[in-house]
Amino acid sequence: MTITVSAPTATSTTRATPPSPTTSSPALAVLAALPLKGRAPKTGYDRAVFGQAWSDDHAMSGGRNGCDTRNDVLRRDLTDVVLKPGTNGCVVLTGALRDPFGGAVVDFERGPGTSSLVQVDHLVALSNAWQTGAQHLTVQQRQDLANDPLNLLAVQGRLNAQKGDGDAATWLPPRKTFRCTYAARQVAVKQRYHLWVTAPERDALRRVLTTCPGQRLPTAASTAVPPVDGAKGATSPSRRPSPVAPAPTSSPVPTGTVSYENCDAARAAGAAPLHRGDPGYASRMDGDDDGVACE
Repeated sequence: MTITVSAPTATSTTRATPPSPTTSSPALAVLAALPLKGRAPKTGYDRAVFGQAWSDDHAMSGGRNGCDTRNDVLRRDLTDVVLKPGTNGCVVLTGALRDPFGGAVVDFERGPGTSSLVQVDHLVALSNAWQTGAQHLTVQQRQDLANDPLNLLAVQGRLNAQKGDGDAATWLPPRKTFRCTYAARQVAVKQRYHLWVTAPERDALRRVLTTCPGQRLPTAASTAVPPVDGAKGATSPSRRPSPVAPAPTSSPVPTGTVSYENCDAARAAGAAPLHRGDPGYASRMDGDDDGVACE
């Protein structure tokens, strides 16, 4: 089964909106049907060609709801969300993230020194999209791509920086249990926006998806952002949106810090060994109390 979409064209004078799938399709089959080409030159790429960052002016889920895309995604992916009063239920002040890339529990607190602990990743990096077909999209279609919740995920800032603009051939999440979901989301984005894959990228995605042949593309409902609740405003002390990643454990999360359930989680996130004073260090993981955990 495949998802039928209207092919965008660079010369279109009307606004073409990529439709959202209502049923999921096998990711391996969709990957096999994607065009295969070499990477185009990066000439002309700039973040601005995808429109204003985190614009609310797009046709995807959450578009024109009075809330910028970054806050839409934080409200979707974080739990125990506390919203800023006077923002019509939009701006996230605090929350907790189970990082899908590495598995760590990360406390989010809005502020100049803490906001970067949680970042919103473009699963298909915009520069990758530019070099695999987005040059031929209209300006509005590129803005839709950059703000599409299907292509966005709240993740630990350190791993987002590690990924950079890499594709599946150069970077995969260290948390192996998330790789099938990660690959399926990338395939879904490539299909929705009629982007192609390079041979190394296709091979890497296929290696991942071969380990989970039943993995299906995400549906529109599974990636949609929650509505902005203007009626209640932002005075609601906490709400629990359904996260993309598994829900946090019951272990307490220190405010403004990173924590790991155990040494396996720390190693999966690429953080081990942990030294006393490092984010995520806990004495319970330092059996000989020498100041180095998960050696």
